Amino acid sequence: MSSIRTTIARRAALAVSAAAILPLALTGCSDGGKSADATGSKATPTKEASMDSTPSDAAPMSGPFGPGCAGVPKEGKGSFDGMAKDPVATAASNNPALSTLVTAVKKAGLVDTLNNAENITVFAPTNDAFAKLPKADLDAVLADKAKLTSILTYHVVGQKLTPKQLESGTYPTLQKSTLTTAGSGESYKVNDASSVVCGNVPTANATVYIVDTVLMPKA
Repeated sequence: MSSIRTTIARRAALAVSAAAILPLALTGCSDGGKSADATGSKATPTKEASMDSTPSDAAPMSGPFGPGCAGVPKEGKGSFDGMAKDPVATAASNNPALSTLVTAVKKAGLVDTLNNAENITVFAPTNDAFAKLPKADLDAVLADKAKLTSILTYHVVGQKLTPKQLESGTYPTLQKSTLTTAGSGESYKVNDASSVVCGNVPTANATVYIVDTVLMPKA
């Protein structure tokens, strides 16, 4: 009888030992046998998933650009934020660097025309651009309304042009002839002669590209 009791006791001990080991084995095989991170953190995203979240390098340029933009007031109606709220002729009148242009626009009677136009592009010569003209020639133009109107409307394109469109294009102006643009990045020229010094400036009804040379209509 003692040997039978010993055998039963051994079998009971083995059963208890197996019951203790089984849960540990099941834990090791959990989640389909995949190993878990010791910190409990989620798996690192694959390279493909990470690339999907990378912003495109080909995003279009937004906001004003160019060396001449540094001279634009930081605050007030003449600032970029201020100009964006007003129609183009009014916006230009608040920019000290465009005072000669504003005088010419007023003499030509084009303030309402420009302010009431929709979705236009204005190539706006700076005061220094007008100063390149001989004074006698400038005075003569300012005194000749028809000629002045022709020159000023030559600076206006009947659509809003993006910097991308300025890279290479020919566009009709309100003066009825065309102008050409070329360039890239932050460097653009109009008619191969006038450089954009501060571009992509928004106003309430126009996009403005401030240029360093007055554009003359083709004969």
